[in-house]
Amino acid sequence: MLNSMFYRIRLFPYLSLLLWILPLLLFSSGDNSLMAHDEGLYARRSRVMFESGDWIAPWGTVHHKTPGPYWIIAISYQLFGISEASVRLPSMIIGILSILLIYEIGKILLNQKLAWLTGLILSVQFLWLQYCRLGTPDVPMIFLVLLAILSLLQAERHPKYKYVLTFIAGFSLGLGFLVRSFMIFLPIVALLPYLIGEHRRHHHLSNPYLYLGFVVGFIPTLGWLWLNWMRYGNDSYEELFRFVFQLGSNERGGNGIIFYLWNVPLKAFPWFFFSFLGLVLLIRRPIPRYQLILVGFPVTLFAELSVFSTRLSHYSLCLYPFIALLAAVGLSWLGKWGDGEIKKLPRNLSYIFGGLGILLVLAGIVILIGVDDIEIRKYAILGLIMGLGWLILPLVWIGRYHFHQKFLTANYWLAGWLIPCWLALAVAGGLGLFSDYNPDVRVFLQQPAIASVLQNHPVYFLQVDGKTAVLLNFYTPVHGQPVNSITELPTSSYAWISATQAAELTTPYQVIGTVQQHQLIQVL
Repeated sequence: MLNSMFYRIRLFPYLSLLLWILPLLLFSSGDNSLMAHDEGLYARRSRVMFESGDWIAPWGTVHHKTPGPYWIIAISYQLFGISEASVRLPSMIIGILSILLIYEIGKILLNQKLAWLTGLILSVQFLWLQYCRLGTPDVPMIFLVLLAILSLLQAERHPKYKYVLTFIAGFSLGLGFLVRSFMIFLPIVALLPYLIGEHRRHHHLSNPYLYLGFVVGFIPTLGWLWLNWMRYGNDSYEELFRFVFQLGSNERGGNGIIFYLWNVPLKAFPWFFFSFLGLVLLIRRPIPRYQLILVGFPVTLFAELSVFSTRLSHYSLCLYPFIALLAAVGLSWLGKWGDGEIKKLPRNLSYIFGGLGILLVLAGIVILIGVDDIEIRKYAILGLIMGLGWLILPLVWIGRYHFHQKFLTANYWLAGWLIPCWLALAVAGGLGLFSDYNPDVRVFLQQPAIASVLQNHPVYFLQVDGKTAVLLNFYTPVHGQPVNSITELPTSSYAWISATQAAELTTPYQVIGTVQQHQLIQVL
């Protein structure tokens, strides 16, 4: 029955992938608050751009990033109004398109079944889903990289249209600079093993339309740089180089060269381990023509990211579509349920994860009974659901090989990996873990007294910084003029100050409210 169901839904792969990913993107507790630091910064800068009408440099100083992400979010504001949903909607849409792109890439590199499995796996990778629901430029950049790769692959298969397709590839990579600045060069370099190693076959590097497309895609950035240069002179482009130099020379948070060796397996659990198996299988039995994309691209990109001094989880997101591809290869191999050593590995994995599932169920029950902390109880619910889901694995195996239930095919076993992750992520969305990142700030700003002040009065910012300040900047509709001290504030005006500043103030004021070491005050 499940075999026939899988066959039917593969007849409509786009529809089935949409039905798989859409609930994960849409399930929400109904409460939303932006993530500080990055999402809040992009949301605030886009808001300044939208409200000022200045789409070049509305901040009054030279900026260190290209404006592509701000333009995307500002257009969303124009269409749907200013809200958290408008900040995140572009990433959601582009994330869905990226799933469909990796499916098309998988069909070329592997086959339709593995491509479809790739789309399912990518959708239930925690970090990928999280950033598909955040207003940041990471997913848009990955979309452009995947579009470029698909165009190059299609140019090989359809020589009649190779000039158009290579132009699209170059255009996508050139446009990537507008979206993610110099970070786009990391995946471009990761493509070089394929572009150089297979050049005799596809001749992409000698195709002038590839470079023409890149130049055309780079034109919006050049226009922005020119208009910036007219305002700020050489500082307009020097700031871009200065910022990337700082990223490349400063290690952040003690994240050493081995950071991605543990962080990627953790954030892509359990799919990273299947992808490692898939990598080993492909090294032993290379896929003709496409080995340098399927294996060469992620290995090269992983090495680049590890050498790059600033190492953060979301910098590795471009690896995740390829983790899904390799995981599909590894999981499919395990799902063949062969004899001897091949049979032992899926059997052992079934029992190991079944045992882990029992532990998660027991821990979840204990926490739900004995712990009152709401946040801890949320994670206990996730553990309980994941644990119950993983019990599918040993049950399928036992039913197949001990009770001789032949209808329990490998597809049921594959579902035992996918369904628990899907359910856990769906519940996480329903609990607000993918949408409500700062509930304290949200609840504070919803108080009638606070909301009334913010909606009806300009509010000054008195040397307020930090992550909470990023959110307050976005959620404060009308900003007062910049000031350096409270003595410059007009009588009866309102201002945000830090709690440490409050102890040093001598001017009379009253505190309207306090949130996370920041106060909203009124000068008396």
